[in-house]
Amino acid sequence: MRFSYKLAVVLVIFIFPNFLPPDSELLLCPLVAWSTEEREFGHDGRDGADGQTGRRGRDGENRTIFTNGSPVNLELFGGDGEDGGDGRDGDDADCRRQPRDVAYDLRAPDGGNGGNGGDGGDGGNGGLLAIYYTNPQDLNKIYVRSVGGRGGRPGRGAYSGEGCQCQDRRWEREICKGSPGSSDYHCTTEKFYCEDGREGRDGRDGRDGKEGQLGTLTLIQRSEVLPPDRPTATLAMPELKDKIYRLSLNQWQTKGGTASLLAPGSVIADQYREFLNRIDGSFQLVWNSDRSIADFYNQKITLNLKEDKQVEVSLPEEVWWEGTTSQENGVTQLVISNAILEREATELTRADFLGNGQNLTFSLVDLAGKSDLISTQFWIKYRTASGDRFRRFYDYRTRYEGNIPAELVTRNNNRFTLNLGKLPIEREFLKPGVPLDVELVAIRSFAGHSAEQKITWQGEIKR
Repeated sequence: MRFSYKLAVVLVIFIFPNFLPPDSELLLCPLVAWSTEEREFGHDGRDGADGQTGRRGRDGENRTIFTNGSPVNLELFGGDGEDGGDGRDGDDADCRRQPRDVAYDLRAPDGGNGGNGGDGGDGGNGGLLAIYYTNPQDLNKIYVRSVGGRGGRPGRGAYSGEGCQCQDRRWEREICKGSPGSSDYHCTTEKFYCEDGREGRDGRDGRDGKEGQLGTLTLIQRSEVLPPDRPTATLAMPELKDKIYRLSLNQWQTKGGTASLLAPGSVIADQYREFLNRIDGSFQLVWNSDRSIADFYNQKITLNLKEDKQVEVSLPEEVWWEGTTSQENGVTQLVISNAILEREATELTRADFLGNGQNLTFSLVDLAGKSDLISTQFWIKYRTASGDRFRRFYDYRTRYEGNIPAELVTRNNNRFTLNLGKLPIEREFLKPGVPLDVELVAIRSFAGHSAEQKITWQGEIKR
């Protein structure tokens, strides 16, 4: 960012007002005016382009071999990373011709910035080697060099462009204001300045590419190909009904000392993996619920085979279920006797608000139709308002707040009737015409899960 000489003076005056001399207003006003009249001439130089980043080297070839006692020579080199490209030089400013004898400050154009050098590409990693063997002595007949590639060299930063120089750095002009011959006509001699353009910024050099890593070794002491493991699975519930789903887990251990196992001079990472054992486990979902499992078509079960051969089962939070889990002969069995969806626990809706006095009732219907499985408790806040029934806003007061005892709740299939008239509420607040505000909370529970649903109603007790 560039500042003219006059703008710098104005900033000093604003920041340090105590330095203002007498008649400071006369000094400050023209300076502020001049600071806004600085103009550029010519054109700034264009910035140079950055160099391209070198491409990463290819990884070495991955190989799987079966030993038979014959010598083996393997070269699994990673490729070298490419060099980064050099940046391009910034252009010099286009100076043009400095305007002469103008009544404003000037600023010469800047040179362009040099482009940055591109980073060198990383070297590729050495290849991975898996060896199947039966005789450990055969391993020292295998010579392998699995070296990572070299990192690419960085590109060089480019030079910046030159800024322009002012031909005239200071000049004076007579400035007249008003109409000649009038009393307000006066002339003053004012000074103007030209600020040189700056040289651009040189580009920075790129970074060296990283050297590729050594390849790694895996040992499997068996003559047959090791099947891939499948320790986890996620499937829709209907896919698992009454089927045995098999899982497997390959166990490995990490050791050090690769150089002592292979042929002398071999180059590969010191740590290697060795196959220990294969674990197999199975899972079966037994569906004993009267409800169709097809209702849970978009709900998925996640299975995870543990090292003790048991299958860890995770059902989605949206499914509330009752059942048992057992383990027998390597099969983890989940038996589900009942199940609902979480959202079905909160599908109560108001049906009727009838009667008055001790016969005042509030009825609800379970639209999901699951009230034979779900345990339900009710909490209520019963408020009434007194005064002119034609008032726009009522002033409600709480007459009862708390649980509704179970003996005051009647369930007929999926319909609940709450006998509010039997609550400890004074009779005058149960009379016809009394304005009511009822807040009802249903606590719905099933199989260790619980959810709350809030239902509100306002109106008057009917006659």
